[in-house]
Amino acid sequence: MEAFAYTDINAPLVERCRLGDRRAQAEIYKRYAKAMFNASLRITGDYAEAEDVLQESFLSAFRELHSYKGDSSFGSWLKRIVINKSINCLRNRRLQLVPLADQHDSAGPEAESGEFDSEELGWRADVVRRCVQELPDGYRVVLSLYLLEGYDHAEIAGILNITESTSKSQYSRARKKLLELARQHGL
Repeated sequence: MEAFAYTDINAPLVERCRLGDRRAQAEIYKRYAKAMFNASLRITGDYAEAEDVLQESFLSAFRELHSYKGDSSFGSWLKRIVINKSINCLRNRRLQLVPLADQHDSAGPEAESGEFDSEELGWRADVVRRCVQELPDGYRVVLSLYLLEGYDHAEIAGILNITESTSKSQYSRARKKLLELARQHGL
């Protein structure tokens, strides 16, 4: 079987950005802004901070475009910038991982299975989003990076400068706390 080299479909657009083409920059922004904002919001938990992170991330990306080597997709490279800036934003407001003493152990019945209409599913998704936003920063960050952004615990440990076991325990506690919050909100 023949091996194929990775080719980013945005490569021509990225090259135009490297040359300072403002229209190309606007197109890149249009393609990635919503996804990058959502990634930042999941980590920061604050709409205004996520907006700030988004703007700073794109400015940094366009300023540092010379360091993008094309060995991964532009979107992956940009997402790494967004995640790092989001975490720095949290550190600036003193990110605190929740101490072991604050762990809430709650056991309860598993979610019932059944069919839901789209309106009910939409409502439930909204409740889950709100519950995630209510998590303490440390829980929300690890949960978001692991569950939503697809990082493993070793990568999270490197990003947050914590141990892998701390990442795993924060994720476990975050899941328990999320279930507790969901029950409180009627899920």
